[in-house]
Amino acid sequence: MKYIITKAAILSVLISLILFSCTYLTKAIKYTNAGIDDYKIFDNRVIRAGEEQIWMNTIDYNTKEISSEKLDKFKEFETIAFLILENGSIKYEKYWMGYDENSLTNSFSAAKSIVALLVGIAIDEGKIKSVDQKVGEFIPEFSKGKNADLTIKDVLTMSSGLNWNESYGSPFSVTTKAYYGTNLDRLILKLKTIEEPGKVFKYLSGNTQLLAMILQKATGKNISDYASEKLWKPLGAKNDALWCLDEEEGMEKAYCCFNSNARDFARIGQLCLNKGKWGTKQIISEKYLEDALSSASYLVDEDGKKVDYYGYQWWIINYKGMDIPYARGILGQYIFVIPQKNAVVVRLGHKRSEERTGAHTNDAFLYLDAAFEILEKK
Repeated sequence: MKYIITKAAILSVLISLILFSCTYLTKAIKYTNAGIDDYKIFDNRVIRAGEEQIWMNTIDYNTKEISSEKLDKFKEFETIAFLILENGSIKYEKYWMGYDENSLTNSFSAAKSIVALLVGIAIDEGKIKSVDQKVGEFIPEFSKGKNADLTIKDVLTMSSGLNWNESYGSPFSVTTKAYYGTNLDRLILKLKTIEEPGKVFKYLSGNTQLLAMILQKATGKNISDYASEKLWKPLGAKNDALWCLDEEEGMEKAYCCFNSNARDFARIGQLCLNKGKWGTKQIISEKYLEDALSSASYLVDEDGKKVDYYGYQWWIINYKGMDIPYARGILGQYIFVIPQKNAVVVRLGHKRSEERTGAHTNDAFLYLDAAFEILEKK
């Protein structure tokens, strides 16, 4: 009997072989786009909360309203939570689309800012000598060749020069493999320094994952347990949080995937507003935090422009003459720290603007406009 092999049959076989050899692709194709409830499709590690420290409400809690025009934009971007702290109390909060104050959702890259705080705490404890310590002192694979020049500061400021492809559209990119794959450590250990570190800003999620590996080596703990001990419990979080893993009992997706709610995320912002202090306890040194929340202006970006918008895994946006540090996730997860107003603003949702002004997505200005509308109303 004679068999006729069609192009379609060959393609089918090739696709099957690719999917079999790249198991992450099956999950990537199945779920197509990342979403704020993705913790349900991953293994997770719990960041334990301790005794809750209850937020107080301001006297005028939820008495002021955001303009209907801005609320229409909130709806367009599928906002699920918007919260404003003023003077350490909740002034305004709203929830939409079936989510509430206890709903866990993905922070995406806002998790990077949390990792940076953990690095600062590890430095305060002497587990890391300083931001100038070489990465290779913790990760042997980074003690050879050009990798040996890499410092923790280079990684914190996204100026590592590593060959990570920060592509969200390609199913074959290392970023997609990191999100849906099962061996993050292997991906990171393959990275090479291909540009001189400490010179050019290039946003790479692999940098944050490398920081998590350093933290694990330095502290002897996974970063979820370390975050619970050093942040979540001391800050009085109400709810346990979840950090998505690459596999069961595996490594945290440190560059993303810290899952919590607006009220507890606000504690991260308030800690920064308090210059690292919570109550009578200094959680993280004021000096480290000052550096983390200030722009690494000695760097230039790939367009040759001075980097006046990024510190240690924290963005800095200039708004009405104020430099406002903030954590940012790809679907519009924001934690804004506004010292001039003694305020913190948290926004969570499904979408963000595709348009940018400089390094910042335009919806960031929308949420700041809305917050100032509430903060300035008499």
